[in-house]
This record gives sequence, structure tokens and C-alpha cells, in this order.
Amino acid sequence: MSNEAATATTAAEPAPEAEPLPHGIGSALTHADARAKTEGTFPYAADLWAEGLLWAAVLRSPHAHARIVSIDTTHAREMPGVRAVITHEDVPGTPRHGRGTPDRPVFASEVVRHHGEPIAAVAADHPDTARMAAAAVIVEYEVLDPVTDPEQAFEAEPLHPDGNLIRHIPLHHGDPSAVGEVVVEGQYRIGRQDPAPIGAEAGLAVPRPDGGVELYLGSTDPHADRNTAAACYGLSPDRVKIVVTGVPGATADREDQGFQLPLGLLALRTGCPVKLTATREESFLGHTHRHPTLLRYRHHADAEGRLVKVEAQILLDAGAYADTSADALAAAVSFACGPYVVPNAFIEGWAVRTNNPPSGHVRGEGALQVCAAYEAQMDKLAKKVGLDPAELRLRNALATGDVLPIGQTVTCPAPVAELLQAVRDFPLPALPKDTPEEDWLLPGGPEGAGEPDAVRRGVGYGLGMVHMLGAEGADEVSTATVKVHDGVATVLCAAVETGQGFTTLARQIVQETLGIEEVHVAPVDTDQPPAGAGCRGRHTWVSGGAVERAAKMVRTQLLQPLAHKFGMSTELLQITDGKITSYDGVLSTTVTEAMEGKELWATAQCRPHPTEPLDASGQGDAFVGLAFCAIRAVVDVDIELGSVRVVELAVAQDVGRVLNPAQLAARIEAGVTQGVGIALTENLRTPRGLVRHPDLTGYALPTALDAPDIRIVKLVEERDVVAPFGAKSVSAVPVVTAPAAIASAVRAATGRPVNRLPIRPQAAVVTGQ
Repeated sequence: MSNEAATATTAAEPAPEAEPLPHGIGSALTHADARAKTEGTFPYAADLWAEGLLWAAVLRSPHAHARIVSIDTTHAREMPGVRAVITHEDVPGTPRHGRGTPDRPVFASEVVRHHGEPIAAVAADHPDTARMAAAAVIVEYEVLDPVTDPEQAFEAEPLHPDGNLIRHIPLHHGDPSAVGEVVVEGQYRIGRQDPAPIGAEAGLAVPRPDGGVELYLGSTDPHADRNTAAACYGLSPDRVKIVVTGVPGATADREDQGFQLPLGLLALRTGCPVKLTATREESFLGHTHRHPTLLRYRHHADAEGRLVKVEAQILLDAGAYADTSADALAAAVSFACGPYVVPNAFIEGWAVRTNNPPSGHVRGEGALQVCAAYEAQMDKLAKKVGLDPAELRLRNALATGDVLPIGQTVTCPAPVAELLQAVRDFPLPALPKDTPEEDWLLPGGPEGAGEPDAVRRGVGYGLGMVHMLGAEGADEVSTATVKVHDGVATVLCAAVETGQGFTTLARQIVQETLGIEEVHVAPVDTDQPPAGAGCRGRHTWVSGGAVERAAKMVRTQLLQPLAHKFGMSTELLQITDGKITSYDGVLSTTVTEAMEGKELWATAQCRPHPTEPLDASGQGDAFVGLAFCAIRAVVDVDIELGSVRVVELAVAQDVGRVLNPAQLAARIEAGVTQGVGIALTENLRTPRGLVRHPDLTGYALPTALDAPDIRIVKLVEERDVVAPFGAKSVSAVPVVTAPAAIASAVRAATGRPVNRLPIRPQAAVVTGQ
């Protein structure tokens, strides 16, 4: 056959059909903004500009504790280019703020309570001028001795008008006289972790003609921030608007209000747009951190290793202000025994003020600290009774129907034993001698200084649990609107995309429910109804539930005329792959045809079932739902140098239902890697309350070279019937579990107790080898 004939024959063949794009629940739909973020064109607050822009700078205290004798702003005001200098005297409304407890001043007035506390703010026509003017504000201090040891806070003079004790929870469950045949004790310390967001805090404030102000921020809870700002500015909430920009990383409450509030005050004072872009040092000094914690434990068990009683004391260092410390303490006390059956538990928990930097919400707060401690106790117990550590945990594993020490029955799926068995049975990584052709990475990196003969391998386990949504009576509610016009759907919901994938999930929900492929999620601002904070998986559950309900209402509006025409109910119609069909095949049309000439919309709310505060004995149905995780860690330890390399982390997790496989895997891997940092490197040091090395050189984050092989060996999809889609939060529980598993593996490799996080080199050194 000639080439011409062959070409003609090929051209006549029908072109293969293009593969349909993934859509709907369960597909690996990509982020709508993935390309813009990859190319660097996605706008964050630090990228914004406005005509007549001024720049802001904040003067912060160099002391951890001091009395302010005087503040002189004269020199700063007289500098060329300076447009405004404000202090506590220029706050027209409520002078205090705070995520949980509003006890934190916008600007310190009489007393400085922590290093980096704001004293004054400046607006100028150039960022360098603003910083020089802030430095020109003269503050006379009477330096006071700081209270930096939380144990001393009980006896120290009050650091705050509300006193030093923020909350005390005494949990009493079962028989106090119960004792076990085997008893193990331990004391543990967890360091101060910084959220270390990818981008430091930034914002833009623009005054409005009505005397109000608009704030462009990377806020994760815009309505709460709006209400706080309005109270501070002495304005009604309708005269303050927050527009959410891109959020460059959020492993905590992303935008601390201490950065937001001076911006609006300066914009209102000058009548000009004002922008603030924090340096990395200001970011470290300004936002909250994970609570440093001191924990003392005593575990009682019978001769076969079954738990009889757990006694514990938990002390959280809240730093200078309360923030969300009361919530963190509730989580720590409630989960102090871990995902194990404990018939008798007596836990005392305290959160206290000190002159250390403020602590607040960081992913897995409270639960992470106790997980490291109770898993260390389980390792000690296994050794003392002569059991394999995994077997001991299996004998005590929590299951659905069991009762937590707070008296709440576990009604959600709790496949703890199944998760542990999955990671235990997963094949171990090969030892270096089994793969001699490959370079062996020594602890300390490819150029590690150690000797192979000094390296010991250890295998350890961690079981963790977290709660989802708010707790202790928090009103979790979200509102969403779904609009459809010309075959295109739009979702309006004030749930902020912080990297957890909510905007992608919202698109998938509408695609699944309405059969419409093109779905857009509108930008978030406070003109929309509130959706709450972006933490603890609440947007997947509450905001996703609101989107689903609104989409189902639109679906009913779409199907009712067709059902009426054919004399059937809407329940007999289904939407699949963009087509509407009846159960008997009589009706078959496309969604596009049915939508022609119509504009449909619906608004719906989702509110989970209520919870209740813990009572005077630490009892109550405090949580909406729980999520669980098991991790097996494999580490190599140089017992001469104390350096640790995490070889592999095998993860099994209780996820309820996989909504987006790619996003779920990414969230788990990111959480595990964050846990590696907590276990080995991340510790914000604060001698005498002063933050040492507030930068990413002095604060060691794990890099790609530190990330181990992460094996997701099992995802248990047992749906939680009270959750929309049956899905559970996935990102916090691996953060909670990974540090405990790594510490367990280091104990196995060295025989050392490892009672502090991050693990210091001296804790992994073995002498006399």
C-alpha cells in the first residue's frame, strides 16, 4: 500500500474520544488555583497595592516583662514622610482582643508582658521610613523579673488582672483506690513549636467613604476578625469589611489579630490605604505558638498489660495571654489516656500565664503533647510486663462503644486495632546490608560525620486521636449558597481555603449533586454569611455539609418540573454524568437542556449536633467526632553522636470516606512531615522569655532532605453517619501521632527513655558501647 493510501485511510478513521475529566466526590480533582500558585501569579496580601499607599511598621517590646514609664512619639512624628504614629491612647474602641479570651491589648499601655508585644505603630510613605520612625519612638521601661517557669506561676505575683491561672480541669473517672500489679511512671516535656507559615503575615487596610474600613488579609476566620476589629475601631460591624486574600500556609490561626488591628487604625487615622508586610522576625514575635507542656504520668496495669488506672498532671504554658489555652487544655485532659480503654482515670490539668510568648491554636493542640507522653508510658509498660509494644497496645485499643475518661461514649467509628495491625504487618524497609549497591544515608545527612558501626535501627509505634470541630458547646454553623445560570454553578461560602482543599471539595459536591462540570467558588469576604474558622476539619464537615444541602435544594428545583410532567416524584429521577434519567427509562435528557433559560439558587445551613462543657469533674459529651491514626516509625540512630534519621513512617488512618484521593494523601504526608519537625528539630528557645534567633536559620524546620519515606498503608473508610459524606478530618491526627512514633523508635534503638520533644542529641547517645 502506498504512503498516500495509508495516510488517507488513517485520516478517515474516527478520532478517539477524549478521556472525561475527573469530577465529583471521590475523584482526584485538582485545585482551581493550582496553576496560578505554581507559576507565582496567585495574589497574596503581600502582593496587593492601592493608590496613595502608605506603609506600616510596629514597635515591639525588647523585654519579656517591664513596666512602661513613658512613651515619647515626638521624634517619630517629626520625621519626613511619617503620616501617623499611634499608641494605646489612639484606640477608640475596645482595647483588648484574643481568639478565645479577649485579654490581649492592641498596644501595651502600663505593662509589657512578653517579648515582642506591640507598643506603637507608624504609617509612612516608604517602608524604610516607617521602620526608622518606629525605632525612633522612645519608650522608658522599668525592667521586671520575668516569670518563665509555668510551675512558678502558681505562686508568683499576678501578671495580668485576670490572674495567672487560666483554667484548671480536674478529671475524675472511676475508682480512685484502684491499683495495678504493674506501675510505671514518667515525666515529659514538650517544647514550643512555631507555626512557621510559608509567607509571613501581611495585610492592606483601605478607608471607606462612609468612615469605615476594608481589610485585605489572609484571615482564616474573617467574621470573628471583623467583629474584633469593629469593636477595636469603635465602629459597627457593617462598617468594617474583611476580604480574604490568598493564605500562604496555615497550620494554625493564620492571621494573628495583633497584625490586623493596627492596620485599620492607621488607615482610619490617615485616610489612606496602609500596608503591612511583616519580617520573619516580626512573624515569630507576633503570632502564637504551640503550648510548651510539662506532663507527669503514672500508669497502672495488670500482669497481662491491661490498663487499670492512669494518673496524670498536665501543665500548659499559655505565655502572656490566654488565647485558646482553655480549649487546648480541654483536649489535653480529655485525651490524656489516648485511644485506649482505661476504666479509672484521674487527670489534673492547668493552663497558666507566664511572661513567655503567647501560645494558641496550632494543629493538634493539646492532643499532641499528651500523645507523646502516654505513648512513652505504653513503651515503658510493654518493657516491664515483657510484651511486644504493638501487642500491648492492641490489648488496650479503644473501639466504638467504649467510654472515654470524660464519660462520653465513642459512637463514631474507632478502628484503632485495625489501624495498628495494618502498620505492624506492613513489611519493614530493607537494612543497608541488604541493599549494598545503594548509598546508605547516615544520620546527619549524605555527608554525615558518623560511622556506620555506630548506627542502630529502631522500630516504634504511635497511636493518636484528635477531636473534630469545636468542643464543649461551641456553636458550629456554616451557611452556603449555590447558584446555577447558563449551565455554570457558583458557590458562595465564607469558608476560607487555607490549603485544606475546601474550594475543590465544594466544586466536587456540586458536580456530584447537579451533574454540572463547570463550578466556580466565589472569593470570601464578610458580606457573605459566616462560616467559622478554618481548623479541625470543620469546613469539610460543616461548610461542605452546607454546600451539599444547598446543592440538593437546587437539584429539587431542577427536577420538580420534570417529575411533575411525567407524573413521578423527584426521588425516581437521578443525575449521572450530566444526564437526567428516570428509573424506568421513560425520561432521558441532559442537565444542560433542563437548565435552559433558568436561573436557580438556594441557601442552606449545616449545624452539627450540640456538645456540652466539661463539668467540675471533667465529665461531659464534649466532642462532636473523633479521628484516629496509627504510625510505625523506623529510625536510624548514631548512638555516638546522637543524630537521628527517620527512615520510614508507615501510616494507617481512619478517614471516614475518601473525598479526593490526591488531596487526602497530600494532607497526610504534610502532617507527618510536620510531626518530624516537632520530634527532631523544631524548638523556639526563649531564655528568660526572650525569643532567641527569631528566624528560619535559628529555628530549624525539616526540609525535603529530612522528609522520610511516608507509606500510607491503609485508609479505613468506615463512614461516620453523623458527618456529611461520612468523612473525617485528616491533617491534624498524623501531626499528633508522628512525634510519638519517632520517639518510640528512638527508644527502641537506644534503650534511652527519650522524655523530651524535640529529641536532643544527648538523649540518643549511648555510652559504654
